[in-house]
Amino acid sequence: MAVEGGMKCVKFMLYVLLLAFCACAVGLIAVGVATQVVLSQTIIPGATTGSLVPVVIIAVGAFLFLVAFVGCCGACKENYCLMITFAVFLSLITLVEVAAAIAGYVFRDRVMSEFSKDFKQQMQNYPKDNHTALILDRMQEKFHCCGATNYTDWEIIPLPVKGQVPDSCCVNVTQGCGTKFTEKDIYTKGCVEKIGGWLRKNVLMVAAAALGIAFVEVLGIVFACCLVKSIRSGYEVM
Repeated sequence: MAVEGGMKCVKFMLYVLLLAFCACAVGLIAVGVATQVVLSQTIIPGATTGSLVPVVIIAVGAFLFLVAFVGCCGACKENYCLMITFAVFLSLITLVEVAAAIAGYVFRDRVMSEFSKDFKQQMQNYPKDNHTALILDRMQEKFHCCGATNYTDWEIIPLPVKGQVPDSCCVNVTQGCGTKFTEKDIYTKGCVEKIGGWLRKNVLMVAAAALGIAFVEVLGIVFACCLVKSIRSGYEVM
């Protein structure tokens, strides 16, 4: 039996939310891919647990898209089992997102600590590995930083000339500019501090987006439950 009355409005609103879920899913996948690209240019792949972040984002986006498809099929056919499945999986996604947000907040200092440790380890490979050198150079140029804590971190690295820093530390990058330098010629702040500041500036935007998505998901769960109740009532009447 088809839903009637107010449930038609609920069904229509559910369709709107399903479209929003699809858009959110595509957005998450895009953010995951973009994050992977950024991390590949700034952090050595596999060096930290942070390298798993884009994979998780892409997986959640793909799963959300699948759940939205199930919900669309369930709402279109007014199928009780599909709508129950949709509501359960959407609840799981919401719980995972909330748990991930809490974990990210709780372990934010540990992540930065691990990043600092890994950055210093990769600095040791700078003279020996061209790929590592390229990534660290890109990071220092992009974030206007030098070393992990500050530019003096490079003093213990066996570079060709004692006391030099990579040319990527220079304010105006030229060949050999890091060999003989004064502090005004280079970026003196460390990359951990710079990147930490960049993350803090962007975390509010990410948090706001996450709260918005979670709110939409909760509405989807409520509307799905209303539709499930209406479908079940229709079966009982029959």
